[in-house]
Amino acid sequence: MKYFFFIICLLFCFNGLCQEVKYNELYKDRAGAMFQKIWLHYQVQKYPGLFSENYPSGNKVSLDYFQGVNVDAKAVSFLWPFSGMFSAANVLVRFPDLKAKYNQYLDTLTTGVWAYRDTTRTPVGYQAYPAMLEKSDRYYDDNALVCIDYLEAYLNTKDQKYISKAKEVFDFILSGWDEQLGGGVYWLEGHKDQKPACSNGMSTLAALKLYQCTKDTLYLDWGKKFYNWMHNTLRNPDGIYYNDVKMNGKPNEVYYTYNTGSMLEASVLLYQFTKESKYLKEAELVAANSYRFFSNKNKSQDRYLNIDLPWFVTVLFRGYEALYHLNQNPVYINAVAADLDKAWGKSADQYGFLTAKWATDEASKKKPKWLLDQACIAELYARMSLLNIKSK
Repeated sequence: MKYFFFIICLLFCFNGLCQEVKYNELYKDRAGAMFQKIWLHYQVQKYPGLFSENYPSGNKVSLDYFQGVNVDAKAVSFLWPFSGMFSAANVLVRFPDLKAKYNQYLDTLTTGVWAYRDTTRTPVGYQAYPAMLEKSDRYYDDNALVCIDYLEAYLNTKDQKYISKAKEVFDFILSGWDEQLGGGVYWLEGHKDQKPACSNGMSTLAALKLYQCTKDTLYLDWGKKFYNWMHNTLRNPDGIYYNDVKMNGKPNEVYYTYNTGSMLEASVLLYQFTKESKYLKEAELVAANSYRFFSNKNKSQDRYLNIDLPWFVTVLFRGYEALYHLNQNPVYINAVAADLDKAWGKSADQYGFLTAKWATDEASKKKPKWLLDQACIAELYARMSLLNIKSK
């Protein structure tokens, strides 16, 4: 009998019904090489599992992604760039031959992110800098990223510990929700001056991924609440998202790729969960319009998109990737791949790290390289390899 089943399986394979999963090996190699290079150069030996903000480290670098004034780089990185490594490992672990290796990295990164967890304030949440080193602010967008990373780790490992950790983070996010401006969360705990797309878009994804992992409709309901608030408050008529809204109700008409990217992915997830065609229609509209809006219109830089921040573009790519799985339209993902390939060839410094915004001038190559700008390269190439995008 077993020989009968063996012959049947062979017939299925010969008839094209059994297909080997294929990857772009070049992109897979680049993803792994970048991740390993970061692990080698950015790790802080004094604090296992944590990384430096920049490489080379030791240079005075002022960071401008905080509330109020700029902040100098410290002994280890802040939470946002750290999360980039967590996200990259979560994609690399999906390759069957790398699973065992990157499961170990996930374990180390889970320990590392735990260092940012603050239990001195209620509810428990993750602060911008490791709690063992100092007390610092707690940002809702940072916490949404941690929640998403935990949930992606669960999807990759089926380890229930990630679900409980994600639920705790989401409870902290909800503590920032109020009904001013019709809902939404703020950027920073204790500062009620704006409600930004970054916090609310990522919280939308955190809620929807919690539903994906738990099937608890509480999280689907919250996903819709966040989504509807974003759609009603920060979406412009073309489906591109403003950066934030001030408490006087006036939107800040500044646009970054990731704010639109998070909502593109959310639209796809809502379509998959509800089968309501309006979400798929919205996803296709947002994808097409964002591609036009963020394109390099004069092509003076020989690329398809204006690179506001490589990680921002990575979030937009996640949205394009999610839609690609539904409609198989390769235009958007191929454009990002082409731009990244050019950056890989023209923007690398002497260590093989890429410049901010993928600039090619020598002055940019000589500057210290930010952890987040590098971690997202590993993530992007891993995602592109899994999609088997063809190298140009």
